[in-house]
Amino acid sequence: MRSYRNSDTPPPIMEGAPPPADMRVPFIDWDRPPWNRWAFQRVRQILPTAPIRRGARVSPLPAAEGSLDDFAYRRGDGTSTTFAEMLDTTYTDGMWVWKDGRVLHESYHNGMDARTLHLLQSVSKSITATAGATLIADGLLDPAAPVTEYLPELARTAWAGATVRQVLDMTTGVRFTETYDQRDSDIGKMDYCSGWKPAPPDTDVSDWPSCIWEQILGLSHKDAEHGARFAYRSIETDVFAHVMQRVSGRRLPDLISERLWQPLGAEEDAEITVDRVGYGLACGGISAALRDLGRFGLAYLNDGQVEGRQVIPRAWVEDVRAGAHGLFDDASRAEFPNGCYRNQFWIEDKDRPRHLCLGIFGQMIYVAPDAGLVAAKVSTWPDALDSGHMMAAVEALRAVSEA
Repeated sequence: MRSYRNSDTPPPIMEGAPPPADMRVPFIDWDRPPWNRWAFQRVRQILPTAPIRRGARVSPLPAAEGSLDDFAYRRGDGTSTTFAEMLDTTYTDGMWVWKDGRVLHESYHNGMDARTLHLLQSVSKSITATAGATLIADGLLDPAAPVTEYLPELARTAWAGATVRQVLDMTTGVRFTETYDQRDSDIGKMDYCSGWKPAPPDTDVSDWPSCIWEQILGLSHKDAEHGARFAYRSIETDVFAHVMQRVSGRRLPDLISERLWQPLGAEEDAEITVDRVGYGLACGGISAALRDLGRFGLAYLNDGQVEGRQVIPRAWVEDVRAGAHGLFDDASRAEFPNGCYRNQFWIEDKDRPRHLCLGIFGQMIYVAPDAGLVAAKVSTWPDALDSGHMMAAVEALRAVSEA
């Protein structure tokens, strides 16, 4: 079955008591189209999750002062479009835009509302790393230290000799294949050992890892020297998360709650999927409400502060914006020609302070301090990777920032 836009009539996925067989979300393809349009807002109905608790104090956010739906602008190819058309063609579930102290737009689609938790995919990486930044600020963790200083078990893996900084910037030489449509790739094995997917049909998984920690311990090959190149590999975030747990003695959902979600003044609890041993999937397992993603972006816009409190270390925020940026790869330069990757964030342009959190199937937080703009977008694209859809959203936000 093909996917559907918000302007289309949706199929009756999971409707009925019980739903008919052809409308039930298949476990092996719950994150694929068209099922993801239903499932990304209902992860806890499919997978085991742990809560990321909010605190008693909620940071206020103003209501939207209007809508950007009719905002017209020109695409990079010179054709004209509107913000509403972009939202529809990019399979948007929720969109929130802040500019110069005002909420310009807040809209929900595909059955989502302000309280709905939506799967963030790899936006989870930026959230996890930000919680880790507080451990660095407290002196519990040194990015320059060898990762084996905190996880000595990794001395027998391909991470031997790598630093925590190289893990954060994805510049270790560890070989990890991130091919989303290949079920026996390393990322496919991660789907299995994280509990996201069953064993692929007709596949012997007897030697596959049974949890994320086992997968980490089983990666013993390098395809580059540490620090020699950037390569996007989700497992790096989970290595960093295991470091965070080891130095703090706390589980990841509790760490994120105590060190980030509560201080942010989040409005809703978030949640994170857990594997067979209870480990929260740092690289892509968090679900959260749209407005809380806005709060996260606003904290970065405001130099790490929320209501005058320093929630994210100022040094970390400055390092995301203008740290020792440099390494990138050709595939990423196709979208951000002068960009790079730092601290689990995508840097749009090394010469400007703008940065993004990105997740497959269309998840995004965009922060442009030079323009006073923050945006959060959650989506359910038909394909895991779609440069056209991603750049369509970036073009729209660039147009808003310049208008």
